[in-house]
Amino acid sequence: MTENSQQPQPAPTTELPTQYAPAEVEGQLYERWVERGYFEADAKSDKPPYTVVIPPPNVTGSLHLGHAFEHTLIDALTRRKRMQGYETLWQPGMDHAGIATQNVVERELGREGKSRHDLGREAFVERVWQWKGESGGQIGGQMRRLGDGVAWTRERFTMDEGLSQAVQTIFKRLYDDELIYRAERIINWCPRCLTAISDIEVEYQDDDGELVSMKYGEGDDTIVVATTRAETMLGDTAVAVHPEDERYKHLIGKQIRLPLTDRSIPVVGDEHVDPEFGTGAVKVTPAHDPNDFEIGRRHDLPAIAVMDEHAVITAHGPFQGLDRLEARSAIVAALRAEGRIVAEKRPYVHSVGHCSRCKTTIEPRLSMQWWVKVGPLAKAAGDAVRDGRVAIHPQEMEKRYFDWVDNLHDWCISRQLWWGHRIPVWYGPEGEVVCVGPDEEPPSGEGWRQDPDVLDTWFSSGLWPFSTLGWPEQTESLAKFYPNSVLVTGYDILFFWVARMMMFGLYAMDGTPPFHTIALHGMVRDQNGKKMSKSFGNVVNPLDWMDKYGSDALRFTLARGANPGVDVPIGEDWVQGSRNFANKIWNATRFALMNGATVEGPLPDAARLSSTDRWILSRLNSVVAEVDAHYEDYQFAKLSDALFHFAWDEVFDWYVELSKTTFQAGGEAAEVSKRVLGEVLDVTLRLLHPVVPFVTETLWTTLTGGESVVIASWPSDSGFRDSDAEREIETLQSVITEVRRFRADQGLQPGQRVPARLTLAGSALAAHEAAVRQLLRLQPEGDGFAATATLPVAGVEVALDLSGVIDFAAERKRLAKDLAAAQKERQQAEGKLGNEAFLAKAPDHVVDKIRGRLAKADEDIARIAAQLEKLPQA
Repeated sequence: MTENSQQPQPAPTTELPTQYAPAEVEGQLYERWVERGYFEADAKSDKPPYTVVIPPPNVTGSLHLGHAFEHTLIDALTRRKRMQGYETLWQPGMDHAGIATQNVVERELGREGKSRHDLGREAFVERVWQWKGESGGQIGGQMRRLGDGVAWTRERFTMDEGLSQAVQTIFKRLYDDELIYRAERIINWCPRCLTAISDIEVEYQDDDGELVSMKYGEGDDTIVVATTRAETMLGDTAVAVHPEDERYKHLIGKQIRLPLTDRSIPVVGDEHVDPEFGTGAVKVTPAHDPNDFEIGRRHDLPAIAVMDEHAVITAHGPFQGLDRLEARSAIVAALRAEGRIVAEKRPYVHSVGHCSRCKTTIEPRLSMQWWVKVGPLAKAAGDAVRDGRVAIHPQEMEKRYFDWVDNLHDWCISRQLWWGHRIPVWYGPEGEVVCVGPDEEPPSGEGWRQDPDVLDTWFSSGLWPFSTLGWPEQTESLAKFYPNSVLVTGYDILFFWVARMMMFGLYAMDGTPPFHTIALHGMVRDQNGKKMSKSFGNVVNPLDWMDKYGSDALRFTLARGANPGVDVPIGEDWVQGSRNFANKIWNATRFALMNGATVEGPLPDAARLSSTDRWILSRLNSVVAEVDAHYEDYQFAKLSDALFHFAWDEVFDWYVELSKTTFQAGGEAAEVSKRVLGEVLDVTLRLLHPVVPFVTETLWTTLTGGESVVIASWPSDSGFRDSDAEREIETLQSVITEVRRFRADQGLQPGQRVPARLTLAGSALAAHEAAVRQLLRLQPEGDGFAATATLPVAGVEVALDLSGVIDFAAERKRLAKDLAAAQKERQQAEGKLGNEAFLAKAPDHVVDKIRGRLAKADEDIARIAAQLEKLPQA
């Protein structure tokens, strides 16, 4: 009947405190789990492996709701697999976060009146390591608070010795395979951080700027261009038009004068110019715009840089030394004075890139940088998904992935920082360039110097699935746990991190992808679906909610909102609701233990079980199967919802309540139900454990006497089903629910007892009369019983005598008043919906709200009329 019984355990206890206090148990439980080594992974084990790497949080970071959300999902997966008998590795670690960490330490130095240049590179890097040792990695302690079941003894850091060796190894291999090169290209430049930054570190927002249209050339050779960055005109080296644009065909190949300079520039024909956009002519500044750079390459145009690394004008003339914004105003004023301004629009709202660290406006800049040639790597990453070696979940995200990897540009990997993996390339006095591998000695002697730049942080994190396992060494852990089973991460970094892990994993591991499945989740938002932001004032510290409601409550709330690839709204009320669920689990288990629920001995044969017992065991196995299916499909919201409703509605609200009469009656039936209740709670707690680990650990060990639910076996579906018992209990539930509704409609208090006659003879519910009377507070009919209301429900009849319980005249008066109010509400709503002028002007959401009021009024009218009809005449 069931395959879920545990092995014999020490005698359980029936003692539980009256209330669940998360703060008193969570920390102790977690440290016990760690001390006992439950989360460690043995590469020598003969168990099948299950591997997940943590998306490495920044060493500067602290736990935010996004981390808590993602970690909850990963922890649920790994806890379940551990219970299923897999050798489970959840690999922890942190990212060195080049720009963010350097900024933190530079601010610290600034408070001391120093800069990194005062210390020098070597001393500054030592200072960063000192900061990491003292202040970095706070998130590790916060992960413990959440209950993360990571293998702490395997924790890695992207700058540790082993991972640094991996970085140097793959750089050397890519360089030797001509997949890394150095070239002058346009990059995202932060004038405040003084470094190139990756695409993911650029945040775009709509800014109020200006759009200025100005005339280039003289007389018949005049052409109008528009720009939002007038200061870049000093570096223009052409004007581009479409070669078939009749307006400008006669100008192609001609030289026209560039205002405010002593230069002339050519007009070139380029098919990438849209003749329908603006004037159909664009100024070309190859050194300060990525699109212009490509035009410049196609037409062999010179690239003139007119700004330095601080975004200060370097072009000789009256604007030299001005900041770019100061120069913008000055140049527009000078053009205006020459009569070259055709139009000015202010404000002109347009999307502008900002540094995610310091919020400074990004400056596209021509710079000599190191690049990865991504063409063959990206093709391999795309093929691995196309041929089924890697599955993306949800599948609809595949298109976004292909759109990215199929159109990927070469990746700028150098950063002008001191903190990070320094590029392993040396330059010699005669122009020599030597790339040095991890086991090679760098060249020495006079005139040799190492490249000053460091690698993009994403370069080292792209190696994470295999570098953390010991690569480039062929370790036991690498053989056991690579490829990873699944990557759980946000869709927002599908391109920036996931694609790079795919490229590097396939390259380094001879075509074996880094993971079998990519499970993408959404972003956590506030309860109104709004992005969380300090500027909006809606940022939540998850530690505050954990302190107030417990870690399980936060975890369950996040899991219940986790539909694949969809953003997750969350509010404090929902966390409080999850805390109520934890309390419900606690109280129900405590009641069960006090009434003798047990897991000792085998389950009785089906012939000895009541229909109520067979119903709950049938439903239990169905839920086991349902939860398993949802886990395999990464449907965390659905599996959490299934567990919530089964535990709360079916086990606690129905089975426990229906069993009370059995327990009170005693005898063999009571003993059987005590064993069934113990079985149901045992399995339910194990099913709940991956999502709510703390409360289930306390309850399960108390119930079963087992060592820990962390290492208990995962429940399996035995296949037992009893459709007859399920139909019988569903009928019983419908009877009880309908009578409860009638009692509430009549204004009866929940505990108020009412005389009743139950006509159950000949029905399947006859055996449940005691339970029906207890749950509905119905006393025997007694002498003088006179039915004032009769409820035919599901083939049985419940007659109630409400005389002496209800003042029928007063109740009829109250209901008549409520009916009049509902009719008035209906009349008002109908009036507005029948007003064409109102409908024409009112927003859709207002009209929808009124339609909802009308529907509600109709429901109220029908309900109250039915109540009045059931009341006897006064």
